[in-house]
Amino acid sequence: MSYSNECWSVAAGPMFVRAAAPERGNVHIAVGGESLVYYLPLAIANINGYFKDEGLNVRVSNFAGGSRALQAVVGGSADVVSGAYEHTINLQSRAQMFKSVVLQGRAPMIVVGVSTKTMPDYKTPADFKGKRIGVTAPGSSTNMLFEFFLAKHGLRGSDVAIIGVGAGAGAVASMQSGQIDAIVNLDPVISVLEAAGDIKVVLDTRTIKDTIEVFGGNMPAGCLYLSNDYVAANPNTVQAMVNAMVRADKWIQANGPDGVAKVVPESYLLGDPAVYKLSVERSLEGLSPDGLMPADGPETALRALAEFKRDFDASAIDLSKTWTNTFAEKANQKYS
Repeated sequence: MSYSNECWSVAAGPMFVRAAAPERGNVHIAVGGESLVYYLPLAIANINGYFKDEGLNVRVSNFAGGSRALQAVVGGSADVVSGAYEHTINLQSRAQMFKSVVLQGRAPMIVVGVSTKTMPDYKTPADFKGKRIGVTAPGSSTNMLFEFFLAKHGLRGSDVAIIGVGAGAGAVASMQSGQIDAIVNLDPVISVLEAAGDIKVVLDTRTIKDTIEVFGGNMPAGCLYLSNDYVAANPNTVQAMVNAMVRADKWIQANGPDGVAKVVPESYLLGDPAVYKLSVERSLEGLSPDGLMPADGPETALRALAEFKRDFDASAIDLSKTWTNTFAEKANQKYS
């Protein structure tokens, strides 16, 4: 299928209107582990050349977790974060205004697994007390979800040892070598460890049903977010980015695990193409099909933050400033 910038005027009939050129041709995106299925839309948009089709030269820099990617943007070394939506809420609580412009995940797709070697007798969350918990990076969404999970069962983050293990082969190695007792991570890391019999899954948010059971509503996950000032100053650049991402969302749903496995770099497969395909299949429902924020998503994320984060004033947050569907709605009109 080919795509164009042709527009139709109801009054005057068909006419060609070229999309306004991006204000910035070069865009630097920071991501907390591009090889994760969580960030698959970004990877596909990049691999398939969708950013270039929109007139953008995008550079993607990988970090050990979403909190590290966020630091790069706040520090000024990158323009956009590919990370978890809830960071925009947390940033606003510190008087830093950032906004999600396109959704990558409509479920967190984060899984908690306990070691079959060091925690073979796991029964309840109380068994986590004193254990070493591997997250992608301290402060990242994996860390947040786990502490939210602990808080629901009367425990605190201080009751465990949080250890950053990254989001790829290093995370797998950390579990297999016994450096951690449990892992909070995403696919394909989780599926590789499951296939090897190294973990037992005790919490899974790869599906909408399980996500709603955990959080009480739709919990938005990966997105592209950037400063509100950048959005206001560069609307054409943002629209071009979102167009590429929505096109990638739709490509993933149309091509499925087999199609994805054919185009991603070999390093994404973690040594086992079959397990990688399975990991994409398990997470497919959690990936956004259209880049749009669900209506109840921001409120769900706010409740989750307020529940696990001490001294967090939810009443001071203006959620309308943390997200917009405007760009994604236009992108869906273009790539319908």
